[in-house]
Amino acid sequence: MTPSPSIPRPEHPRPQFVRPSWINLNGEWQFEIDHSRSGKERGLHAPGASLGRHILVPFCPESKLSGIGHTDFMAAVWYKRSFAIPADWESGEILLHFGAVDYETEVWVNDVSVGKHRGGYSSFSFPIGHALRDGDNVVTVYAVDDVRSGLQPRGKQSGSYRSQGCDYTRTTGIWQTVWLELVPKTRIASFRLIPDPDNDSLHVSAVVEGRTDGISLRCAASFEGKSVGEQSARVGSRSVSLTLPLSEKHLWHPGAPALYDLRLELVKDGETVDAATSYFGLRSLRLDGMAFRINDRSVFQRLVLDQGFYPDGIYTAPTDEALKRDIELSLAAGFNGARLHEKMFEPRFLYWADRLGYLVWGEHANWGLDITSSVGLARFLPEWLEGVERDYNHPSIVGWCPFNETWDSSKGTRQDNEVLRIVYETTRAFDPTRPVIDTSGNFHVATDIFDVHDYDQNAETFRARYQPLAEGGEPWVSFPDRQSYGGQPYFVSEYGGIWWDPGQANEQGWGYGERPKSVEEFMTRYEGLTNTLLDNPNMFGFCYTQLYDIEQEVNGLYTYDRQPKFDLAWLKAVNGRRAAIED
Repeated sequence: MTPSPSIPRPEHPRPQFVRPSWINLNGEWQFEIDHSRSGKERGLHAPGASLGRHILVPFCPESKLSGIGHTDFMAAVWYKRSFAIPADWESGEILLHFGAVDYETEVWVNDVSVGKHRGGYSSFSFPIGHALRDGDNVVTVYAVDDVRSGLQPRGKQSGSYRSQGCDYTRTTGIWQTVWLELVPKTRIASFRLIPDPDNDSLHVSAVVEGRTDGISLRCAASFEGKSVGEQSARVGSRSVSLTLPLSEKHLWHPGAPALYDLRLELVKDGETVDAATSYFGLRSLRLDGMAFRINDRSVFQRLVLDQGFYPDGIYTAPTDEALKRDIELSLAAGFNGARLHEKMFEPRFLYWADRLGYLVWGEHANWGLDITSSVGLARFLPEWLEGVERDYNHPSIVGWCPFNETWDSSKGTRQDNEVLRIVYETTRAFDPTRPVIDTSGNFHVATDIFDVHDYDQNAETFRARYQPLAEGGEPWVSFPDRQSYGGQPYFVSEYGGIWWDPGQANEQGWGYGERPKSVEEFMTRYEGLTNTLLDNPNMFGFCYTQLYDIEQEVNGLYTYDRQPKFDLAWLKAVNGRRAAIED
């Protein structure tokens, strides 16, 4: 299906799992803010009930692009629109997909509740065939959002009325694409792709929904249009696994992202029952002493902090091209990847990272969630695993970092270390192919990599702090009373954050440390800090704060509207210099 160009964000929202029959439901919906959360009692979910305003989905009501622009707290919001099912969709099942809705969601189709979901960042879907009728159908969405409750991950959404510090404008309700998909009764529900370049193969495991008697999974790989492998296996119960040998070996590597196309089919008696297209990258990941090896090469990770905010769309990029452009801006500044910070990014961003050979770390939006007890685990882990499962197949993802800076509560209650330990161990069991950092910066409990955050603005003291590590000694540990180093690979995953607002146009602006008095002073500081990390033979990477300004935080290398503040050739030369740890 080719969506109408008038539909915002018309591209397929899940490019690693594509079936041909789908309908994009973005566009104009009815909308209403429900401050008192009385909408159910008032019957707003009924098909005939009208809502008071209109909104442009998938943009959140806080954003300019939504047409609403309401930035105060909203206890709950309602959405409603009609849709028709094509006549040739009579067979099979119809799924209603949501890329993301913040935070607790209930969905009705024609006054039938078709499902509920908790989590503001992970994707979900409901089968709706039982609720459909001939002609027009009505879908109603109700979302409850309370970033101040301590019971939900809010990320960098401000818990105060105004944006302040490193918290910004909130996102409520729908903020990613809503879409319909026609699927067979017996279908591929999910699949995992595990690249194995050492054995010139791809391992595939799939979960199958529906009747599986006599069903086989057939996988066919191609590279640049040429067939390079095919394999089949019978489905046992609900699952099936196979190894697909590849006749040609093309590695996915940062900056050189070879990608294979993949077709998956369920076959019975020679007939195709279900089919989907995907792609994969052939690459290996390995920690080796202090080095991070990709395809057995020590790769210094020149990362930048990317928080996924947009001036007109807040959490939602205005176009697919804007997602791609952010990666291109980072590459132009000499970075080869990013920490996707305090937010699960949408699959379209990861698609462009895959295609452009860009390294990323997956992270959840844990700020705002109270993790001083097991209640935090119950609110965090299910959504986190939904995100890991959704994004598992992207070759660009080289590690998971569920938490960031797990500070103690405002009352002084310490984090429950078992929450971090359980999330770390569960993530490792869920995905044994990637390293896991329990919490970036602090307070580490169990981790494959030990990282620190360091915003020292003095290049001399900064270098002195990491000299013992460079000489083979013990590295610097922030908060030594709360965490201890256990010999893991080590890197500084936040540094810099140098405050530079050209012309000081933002009177409320801030950054880390004292603002440089000139561009030249900025450049000297940037080079001094960055060279320290590149020169260290026992440091496998860095992450600079940050790629672009966001609202009042003006420590980006680009402005909020993505204009460069500095000479990009200079930045690329500094960041791209060969690191001491690289082969």
